[in-house]
Amino acid sequence: MAETITEAMVREFVPPRSANSRKGQNGKVLIVGGSRIYHGAPALASMAALRSGADLAYAAVPNSIVSGVRSAACDLIVIPLADQKLTRGAAAKLAGTIPVGLDSAAIGMGLEFTDGLPSLLRRLSDMSVRMVLDAGALRPDTAKIVRGTECILTPHAGEFYRLFGVKPPKDIERRAETVRQKAAECGATILLKGRVDIVSDGSRTLLNAGDVPAMTAGGTGDVLCGLAAGIFARNRSGLEAAAAAAYVNKRAGMLAQYQVGLHMVASDMIPRIPGAMKAFDRVSEV
Repeated sequence: MAETITEAMVREFVPPRSANSRKGQNGKVLIVGGSRIYHGAPALASMAALRSGADLAYAAVPNSIVSGVRSAACDLIVIPLADQKLTRGAAAKLAGTIPVGLDSAAIGMGLEFTDGLPSLLRRLSDMSVRMVLDAGALRPDTAKIVRGTECILTPHAGEFYRLFGVKPPKDIERRAETVRQKAAECGATILLKGRVDIVSDGSRTLLNAGDVPAMTAGGTGDVLCGLAAGIFARNRSGLEAAAAAAYVNKRAGMLAQYQVGLHMVASDMIPRIPGAMKAFDRVSEV
């Protein structure tokens, strides 16, 4: 039986910040994405990760867009990839520069792949880095690699079909059951994006309702992916991190739509994330 995500539920999913913590202890996140065409995707995801409460965000992007991503925000640490696509060589070099103590990684938004993705996923898995896969990283072969690693997959309906060969039913109950079944089969958490987001790890299934028509704007999924990675850096449960990210993403979208109307763009959501998350702020003395 699917449950509806509530504010009280999300409050439990977002960990408190220790009053004694130091830089880096509230999350180090790696974002791997972007291409000559899609320079904004990794910037949006990285800023969303930071706004979720993570201390550090590393954006690994093709060299051709390094300047563009750096200019998007001075808060980002930008790592140039060796190639314009995630080749095996680029993945190997990136694996050698991954920061010590990395907590989570979001991979796929706007990125062009060749043969380097599997090796990067295995390297991150060996380092116990929690992963969020989006867009081009959502492939049947990668789903097998991350099986049982608490990975979060963030497909829309078309990507869900590409992953599993099944079109999600329109009826919400049947749709939720389909997501649950596929999550159980692939051993990962699935966050199926839509008018009603569906999150399942195969055991528990959560629904995130909310009508935000303006969120059809390109890039809102990149914001969601960054939020998921940022929260996943502190909460090791894929289900809880994905559910909290879906809730916060839609709430930030609602705030942006309320303030700018149906003319919002994805970047309008970034400064609204703190307002969407403020209700969950807690400080622990531990």
